[in-house]
Amino acid sequence: MVGPFNRVEGDLEVSLDFEDGRVAAAYVNSPLFRGFEQILIGREPMDALAIVPRICGICSVSQSAAAAAALADLAGVRPTPNGQRVSNLVLAAENLADHFTHFYLFFTPDFARDAYRGRPWFDAAAARFKATTGSATADALPARAAFLQIMGSLAGKWPHSMTLQPGGVARAPQMAERLRVFAALREFRAWLERRLFGDRLEAIAGIDSVAALRRWMDARPATASDFRLFLAIAEDLKLAQIGRATDRFLSHGAYPKDAGWLFPRGVLDLPAGALQPFEPGDVLEADVPRHPSEGDTRPVEHKDGAYTWCKAPRWQGQVAECGALARQVVAGHPLIRELVMENGGNVASRVIARLLELALVVPAMEQWLTALDDGPFCEQVVLPTDGRGCGLVEAARGALGHWLTVRGGHIVRYQIIAPTTWNFSPRDAAGTPGALEQALVGLPEAAPLLVQHVVRSFDPCMVCTVH
Repeated sequence: MVGPFNRVEGDLEVSLDFEDGRVAAAYVNSPLFRGFEQILIGREPMDALAIVPRICGICSVSQSAAAAAALADLAGVRPTPNGQRVSNLVLAAENLADHFTHFYLFFTPDFARDAYRGRPWFDAAAARFKATTGSATADALPARAAFLQIMGSLAGKWPHSMTLQPGGVARAPQMAERLRVFAALREFRAWLERRLFGDRLEAIAGIDSVAALRRWMDARPATASDFRLFLAIAEDLKLAQIGRATDRFLSHGAYPKDAGWLFPRGVLDLPAGALQPFEPGDVLEADVPRHPSEGDTRPVEHKDGAYTWCKAPRWQGQVAECGALARQVVAGHPLIRELVMENGGNVASRVIARLLELALVVPAMEQWLTALDDGPFCEQVVLPTDGRGCGLVEAARGALGHWLTVRGGHIVRYQIIAPTTWNFSPRDAAGTPGALEQALVGLPEAAPLLVQHVVRSFDPCMVCTVH
C-alpha cells in the first residue's frame, strides 16, 4: 500500500501486488467522495456557475468553463468573440500556473531525495528543487504569483471566479487592465526564457523532433536551465522507459477560436494506428454502460469487488489517457508525436508536453489579448426550462466534461467526468485496469521512487475525481 500521497490535491492510495520483484497489478483508490452532483440537483441551472468552481481550489476555472459551456449548449448560444478570447485567457492562465506548479512544487522535489545521492546531477537538483529549501521555491513562487495577477485583472479573483458565463464573460476589461495583463505576460515570458528554458519560447516550441531535442541539449550544459536539468535527469533515470499506459490519447479540444481550437479535438488510438474523431456520444461509464447524460450518482458503501469511489469512464469501451501529452499528440506536435511513437506515454514525455505547453500557450495568450476589440464581451442568454447541455473543456490535466439535464427550470441530473477520473479510473466490468493502473505494472520493487514518478507524471487532482 502506497499512500496517502503528499503534494497531491486530495486523497490518493495505491495498492501494488508484486511478483518476482516487480509490480504485477495496481489498484488505485480515490477514497474521498465529494457529492457535488447531488448538491446541484433541484437548483436553478445558473447556480452551477457558483457551485462547481468550489470542486477544486487549484483548477476551479476549468470547472467554471465546463459549466458555462454546458449552459451555453443548453441555451444554444456561443460566446461572443471577445468573450471567448477573455475566457481563453483566464483558463490558460490557470492551466499554465498548474503546469508551472506541478513541475516546481509537485514533481521535481523527488529528485532531491537522498536515494539519488551520488547521481551526477544530484547536487544541482538538490540545490534547485529540494522542497522548501531549494532555490526554485524562492524563485518560482513569486513568478507564479505575479502571473496569477492576470486573474485579478480579468476574472476579479482566483480561485472560484464568477466571470465566465454562457455567453462570454461578465465584464469587459478596460485598457489599463489589458496593459497590466500584457505586462504580466511579458514578465512571465521573461522568467520562463531566463530560468525554465534558457531560450526563447518560440525556439522551444519549434523543437520538432527527437534529434532536434538532442541537438538542443548538446549545445548547453545540464545546469543551463531547469528544463535542461530535467532532461539530464530523465535521460540518466531512463524515465522514458517507465509509466507507459494505454497508448490511447484523448482530447476534448483546447481554447476554442473562430473555427475549431488552438489544440484540436480527437483521439490518437495507437493500438488502432490512427487519429480518430472524438464524439461525446462515444463516452460511457463502464460499470453499468451508459452515457454520462444518463448517469446517476448513487454511492454504495459496500460493493463486491469495488476498491475506489472513482468511476470508470471509457471511450468506445476502451481505456484512454488525457492531459497535456494527449493534447499535443492529438494536435500533432512533431516532437511529442515522435516521443509517443517511440515509447508511448511515459514519465518523461508527460512532463515534456506540460513544459512545451508553456512555450506554446504564452504567445497565444499575447495574441488573444491584442485581438480584443470594441465588440461585446457577453451574449445575453435565456435558458430554456427543459433541455440538456454538455460542456467539454481541457483542464491542465486533460479532458473535463459536464453534462446537465433541466426540467421545469431546475437541474434534475448533473454529471462530471474530470481528467483524473479518466487517468485514475479503476478496473471496469471487463476487468480492464485504468491508465495509471496499467502504467505502474512492471516497476521494480527495489526502486520505490519510480512509483512516485509515475503517479506524479499524471499530476493527479483527486478532489476533482469523485462526484
